[in-house]
Amino acid sequence: MNLDLTDKQAIVCGSTQGIGKAIAVELAQLGASITLIARNEDKLEAVTKELDTSKGQQHDFVVADFSDPYELNLRVQAYLKKKPIVHILVNNTGGPAGGPITEAVSDEFINAFNQHLITNHLLAKAAIPGMKEAEYGRIINVISTSVKQPLKGLGVSNTIRGAVASWAKTMANELGPYGITVNNVLPGATRTSRLESIIENKAMKSGVSIESTEEEMMAEIPAGRFAEPEEVAAAAAFLATPAAAYINGINVPVDGGRTGCL
Repeated sequence: MNLDLTDKQAIVCGSTQGIGKAIAVELAQLGASITLIARNEDKLEAVTKELDTSKGQQHDFVVADFSDPYELNLRVQAYLKKKPIVHILVNNTGGPAGGPITEAVSDEFINAFNQHLITNHLLAKAAIPGMKEAEYGRIINVISTSVKQPLKGLGVSNTIRGAVASWAKTMANELGPYGITVNNVLPGATRTSRLESIIENKAMKSGVSIESTEEEMMAEIPAGRFAEPEEVAAAAAFLATPAAAYINGINVPVDGGRTGCL
């Protein structure tokens, strides 16, 4: 099985913590050179220094805020003038705040749409020409299991994640002839700062302890535990490799079996 990413260039978004950082680490271990994108320069610099360089990789970063997709696009376009070929693009950014959809205001949908779908689209369009030239491309979107089964209390997120999934499937069909795949990784409950926030809010609203809330959530997962970021990263990294060349346009849940549909 060919899992070697030596001489491949990857952009990993939202990569200073959680799942994004774990994906960057995994891709570097497979030999890829990584460009991290996030808004905190100090954290970007720290993660860059942590990445594997045993295969001669050269890692760097771009400072950008995903809440301003057009400024992000300008910075990525400037970056591509120096490194025009990107083989792997990992779209990943923090999810919208929780809450019932009936209480959401229109700006929440607009902001989330810009931060997720529009940002993904601008980054993909920037990377696609180089992928076509290289005859190798992997676009991997970290979304949510809500694209298969909407999650209670995440109204805006359910809506926007579904839009991203449909966008990705459409793009996969169009880019398949060029040796470019587009796939979605759907993390379940994963030990990240976002999960901690969700648990704290749920515990506060229900008037029970954080420990009891965690136990209740874990009881819905056949694996009986939350995922670690590295476990989600392993699925994303595989989709980035030559071995995954014939996997295109799919959603891959990494959720310990929690999602109740096929």
